[in-house]
Amino acid sequence: MGSYLPNAEQDMREMLKETGHDSFDQLFGQIPQEVRLKELHLPEGLSEMEALAKMEDLAAKNRTFRQILRGAGAYDHYIPAIVGSVTGREEFVTAYTPYQAEISQGILQSIFEYQTMICELTGMDGANASVYDGATAAAEAAAMCRERKRQTVLVSAAANPQVIQVIRTYCFGSGAEVVLVPEKDGVTDAAALEDALDGESACFYVQQPNYYGNFEDADRLGEITHQAGAKYIMGCNPVALAIMKTPGECGADIAVGEGQPLGLPLSFGGPYLGFMAAASKMVRKLPGRIVGETTDRDGKRAFVLTLQAREQHIRREKASSNICSNEALCALAAGVYLSAMGREGLQQAANLCLSKAHYLQKALEEAGLSLKYDRPFFHEFVTVSDVPTAQILKALEEAGILGGLPLNEHEILWCATEKNTKAGMDQAAAVVKEVCKA
Repeated sequence: MGSYLPNAEQDMREMLKETGHDSFDQLFGQIPQEVRLKELHLPEGLSEMEALAKMEDLAAKNRTFRQILRGAGAYDHYIPAIVGSVTGREEFVTAYTPYQAEISQGILQSIFEYQTMICELTGMDGANASVYDGATAAAEAAAMCRERKRQTVLVSAAANPQVIQVIRTYCFGSGAEVVLVPEKDGVTDAAALEDALDGESACFYVQQPNYYGNFEDADRLGEITHQAGAKYIMGCNPVALAIMKTPGECGADIAVGEGQPLGLPLSFGGPYLGFMAAASKMVRKLPGRIVGETTDRDGKRAFVLTLQAREQHIRREKASSNICSNEALCALAAGVYLSAMGREGLQQAANLCLSKAHYLQKALEEAGLSLKYDRPFFHEFVTVSDVPTAQILKALEEAGILGGLPLNEHEILWCATEKNTKAGMDQAAAVVKEVCKA
């Protein structure tokens, strides 16, 4: 690592001494030897034409599925062409909010419009300029709620396991306790939540719809949380928000979620977008930045950085948040997507997800897979079968279909979006039927 630092040898020795180390090997001593890179064996350089051919060969190894029946946090939605057209303009191709902010009126306006649409979607009073991803947003929201006498974070066990893990990681760093509220029959156990809440509880996080695709009784969970004096955080699927009660209507203090369904491709895991919105009493605790609207000295409409918390500049390790940037380009994509779809377009996409998921569930049930939870669901659901999941998913893969996510040896989490066709879902059900019969 030392050879990559643009400093003189003497400078590096002084820095090592200041940190209490004699060498770079000692500085990175906590990294196991077996995962350290000892040396690089790089091939000879290639010409531009040779490099392009090499990349094409590598790309040809990728497997592309025409039918994707998997979600679990990353969803295959249709993206209007205008999203890529606008975000691809060189004026916008940066992930950063500008540091000399007020001279960048175009980017500031795009963030302002994004924040406005997130507020409309969630029913909340203020939204920030986004964070890294949905899991980070949930963890940052939990940090917003902690107070001196309230440090315990309650999380529904029916939430996405990856989100739960990120919340745990954040809380480990600050010494806060995380308590999992068990699920019962595919949703959060309300009675268990009542028992778990006490005077040290800072907040409760629930996902709506939850990881299994089921709709939670969000109103009731919010009432229980507030009765105990804790804050209520709802993690939401932004497409589902087009047809379900908003977090604001459910009494949430903070609404968070993964913005990937809003015009961002699957892209092998990112970059994604964490949206955050809060009630007015919590807005000043939002991490990152908030863009506001004002007028300039000539009375013309203008945009400014209204709130720039970024307190790590001053408080460093004592800061309540260390979010250093945002996903501005992804937020722009979400803003363009929402503008292109409009209220009716987003509702149509949500209704198609809902209806196609229920069609798929019935087709798979006829093929031999039972629905695990008899509850209202959005566009994901869990099936149970005596046939091993690996056998089902392998047969689907051979037919060019990416099946659901295996939860264990006999349970699969399925997903349908507006992109799934009736013919494709019927084909998947036919493949599953053959496997079950065999």
